[in-house]
Amino acid sequence: MKEIRSGEVWPDSEGKPVNAHGGGVLAHEGTYYWYGEIKQGKTYLPDCNKSWGGTRVDVTGVSCYASKDLLEWKNLGNVLPAVTDDPKHDLHIGMVLERPKVIYNAATKKFVLWFHADSMDYAAAKCGVAVSDKPEGPFTYLGSFRPNAGKWPANAKEEDKKDPKAPLVRDHDAGQMARDLTVFVDEDGKGYLFTASEDNATMHISELTDDYLGLTGKYARVFPGRMMEAPAVFKREGKYYIIASGCTAWAPNAARSAVADSIWGPWRELGNPCQGEKAETTFQSQGTYVLPYKEGFVFLADRWNKDDLPDSRYVWLPIGFQGDKPVLQWKDGWKPE
Repeated sequence: MKEIRSGEVWPDSEGKPVNAHGGGVLAHEGTYYWYGEIKQGKTYLPDCNKSWGGTRVDVTGVSCYASKDLLEWKNLGNVLPAVTDDPKHDLHIGMVLERPKVIYNAATKKFVLWFHADSMDYAAAKCGVAVSDKPEGPFTYLGSFRPNAGKWPANAKEEDKKDPKAPLVRDHDAGQMARDLTVFVDEDGKGYLFTASEDNATMHISELTDDYLGLTGKYARVFPGRMMEAPAVFKREGKYYIIASGCTAWAPNAARSAVADSIWGPWRELGNPCQGEKAETTFQSQGTYVLPYKEGFVFLADRWNKDDLPDSRYVWLPIGFQGDKPVLQWKDGWKPE
């Protein structure tokens, strides 16, 4: 590509459409690695998801593309392939694999992949973790779990712990639900997991272990009752930012943004960062990641096509700022430099 043109088919270095949905980009030693869901095959509607219209394709795996400039992308292949012979395996073609994100651990020299691992009816609501010695994989799958089993969030109130019907209490022993997710590494090397939890009603922020392969048990509930998913997190001038979406299945909605002085909060909502035509639908897309690039940031999003998921497109836009509020404006075409 000569420039980024959102909503169009993006060819890789071999001329084939880039297939990396719901993903994120890792910058490592001068190369950008883009990981995403491989959407391949027929789009269909499983019986268990007919109540909300949850179209899907069978799990294929996680793709990895490499670039020096965000314009030319080389396909490095499927770094976490699906499993075909074990229907109970998290990576089986009939399961759910979404939102893959990779972070690098400078201490262990390992690349760690986190993703939303689920059953077809979205009842499992787990995190899946895999690890590799190289950014291009292959990744070795370590397993899945629900976060923070048997732990109370640091900011839970006593009344939060007493209602047996509340999701926080309901999921206490088994672990908290985790659907849409992202991972973030701070300047001090500390890692954090953001998950849409409590049936998507509340976001949870959890501290990663030093090797990034698990959780320490320290976590907080933020945006209670706000029904937020698709979290994308970044840091600018000492402040933490999140851009997320509402919960409307495949249909786009207005993005939300928020800022905090501490990753644990309190978080102050800033409203929809999008401006201009189609701002109320995030330019017909849903965010998935914010990439620090040179002196700025790039907002990465998917324009989902629920009737033909492999034909879903990408929306990438530079982030501007008005004071401390992130701002997204549509651009037909732009160059990262």
